[in-house]
Amino acid sequence: MEPTDHNRRAWDEVHRPRSREAAARLPEVVERRLPALAGKHVLHLGCGTGEATAELAGLGALVTGVDASADAVAAARERAPAVAFVQGDPNQLPVELRRGRFDLVYTGLGTAFEAWAAGIAAALRPGGELIVHDEHPVLACLDDMLHWRDDYFAEGHRRLGEVVTVLVSAGLVVRGLDELPSDDPLLPQTRRVPGELVLVARKPEAP
Repeated sequence: MEPTDHNRRAWDEVHRPRSREAAARLPEVVERRLPALAGKHVLHLGCGTGEATAELAGLGALVTGVDASADAVAAARERAPAVAFVQGDPNQLPVELRRGRFDLVYTGLGTAFEAWAAGIAAALRPGGELIVHDEHPVLACLDDMLHWRDDYFAEGHRRLGEVVTVLVSAGLVVRGLDELPSDDPLLPQTRRVPGELVLVARKPEAP
């Protein structure tokens, strides 16, 4: 059975860049894992135009959003003027955000793994938590008929083991890792493979 144009368009939509997906509402799978946020300092990396960031603020958090796009940050400031938005690279956090004052960092997967993880570790206070929600790396290797189109182990392709290793190397303790099926009604077959991941990690308390 050959892929149809409809399926190709649907697949492209599923795999649109995470910088655009970050503008969506706070996913339910993330909401269920959030600690109580009232009065807590939260850093949202890759905040896009701020929909999910505004929801975090609505839960009582003191939120700082970071995105590399100046246009996205401008739109986010209009959407949620009470939130502090910073234009900057989530993979290379500005120095002022690396001062160990955040109770929670919420983000998708980075691209420059080591710098991304080091920045998160520096941003978190001791005892602070990280929640990562993103497309599962395996899904990006499959076509719309679930045939392998890319080598999961090819150089430059992010792998789940690398993500865990780099976070542990940065001093974080992984507390949970869930692999979830994709939940797209246009491509119900993707429920047979891992489509999303949610990783929760914690920065140890100071000795």
